[in-house]
Amino acid sequence: QVQLVESGGGLVQAGGSLRLSCAASGRTFSVLAMGWFRQAPGKEREFVAAISQNGYRTKYPESVKGRLTISRDNAKNTVYLQMNSLKPEDTAVYYCAAGWSYSDNANVAPNEYDYWGQGTQVTVSS
Repeated sequence: QVQLVESGGGLVQAGGSLRLSCAASGRTFSVLAMGWFRQAPGKEREFVAAISQNGYRTKYPESVKGRLTISRDNAKNTVYLQMNSLKPEDTAVYYCAAGWSYSDNANVAPNEYDYWGQGTQVTVSS
């Protein structure tokens, strides 16, 4: 079992930055593919970023490319999401996800993930 705890959300003005962190329990972090998703009120959960178990591969949707960066520190069992040039449409609850991985892939579909955090609110004011 893997537990994920997100932190770093908050209120920021448009154009500002935030860094989200997700700490994972257990000693299996290095074999987990990690991802970030978000869900705004009244909308479906949306893929935001993914990183492979070794960190060599990352994926992003076009809506966040160049503004959001995912990274991981396997020694600290932590994955990060650096968010720059934030826009009001980035406002959502952000969820960290982890999935067992037997290859160095960055996964984009929610059903490729086995564990989810509780979410952290990010609010971007205009």
